[in-house]
Amino acid sequence: MTKHILVIGGGQSAEHDVSLATAEAIGKALRKNGFEVTDVTIGRDGIWRQARRPLGKSAATSLMGALFLFEQADVVFPALHGSMGEDGTLAALCALAQKPVVGSGLRAGALGMDKWATKLVAESTGIRTARGRLVDAADMEDIDFETDVVVKPASSGSSYGVSLARDTEQLREALRTAARFDDRIIIEHVVHGREIDVAVIREPDGNCWAPPPLEIHTSGLFDTTTKYDGSARFSVPAALGSAERDAITRAALGMFEALGCAGVARMDFFLTNEGPVLNEVNTMPGMTAESQVPRMFAAAGIPYAELVTRLVDSATLPTTEPLAEG
Repeated sequence: MTKHILVIGGGQSAEHDVSLATAEAIGKALRKNGFEVTDVTIGRDGIWRQARRPLGKSAATSLMGALFLFEQADVVFPALHGSMGEDGTLAALCALAQKPVVGSGLRAGALGMDKWATKLVAESTGIRTARGRLVDAADMEDIDFETDVVVKPASSGSSYGVSLARDTEQLREALRTAARFDDRIIIEHVVHGREIDVAVIREPDGNCWAPPPLEIHTSGLFDTTTKYDGSARFSVPAALGSAERDAITRAALGMFEALGCAGVARMDFFLTNEGPVLNEVNTMPGMTAESQVPRMFAAAGIPYAELVTRLVDSATLPTTEPLAEG
């Protein structure tokens, strides 16, 4: 019997347009491979739409309308980046609806979206991260400048709100920029190293593995503009020695397991002379055919449509802990 997949795109985060592109690409690939696909989008206003038609007059009533689409689907594929999607929100909805979902569950999504929580998990498992501190937006006027730093929102994707600061004036502006996306801000010392991405997938049988890593080449900070204006260059496989490749792949697999990820995730590292330093984790990475993750799997001999199909095949019903009786 043909599987019916509900693909959800859009969302209320700054990554709305990127999520639409991901959802469109995933839907096309699934149709190509013979799946029945229903597309639904969440607008920036929170209203769910099918074929641009609102499913209700408000976020709540449109969600009620969308639940009928959940009922019809065999698998839900949340193709949303950023908050109110990648952060486990939709995984939680699928758990409540008892529908198999592609990708990580609530806990992994929430931890992976929160860059400070990610740092704590990484450090507890022996994976290095940049020296940094967490500050509240309300206290940012009291922050002193110490050295070159990267300033970023604690929970945001696609490098929205990320800035490099080399003096006090730049630091103030960077803090104000980050505060537009989150009231929790991370200030990290600049790490000097090669930017290496590693993708990890959990196959339907539970086996986790990583395709060849990818290197990002830019003339400066790999920020939102650089990510989408075509100026960045990717090389895959990255030119790594066997020891470097083993170390960074081992760290990526360890982080994937520590967070409890499912489906596919992308681990972003700086490769320094002392080894890999984790930058961040993406539990719902960009997934057009031109995005980093599909490029890495293509280097492993897995074309885009097959990768998307594997993700559907690995979809699981979100598990819940039984309540204690008493």
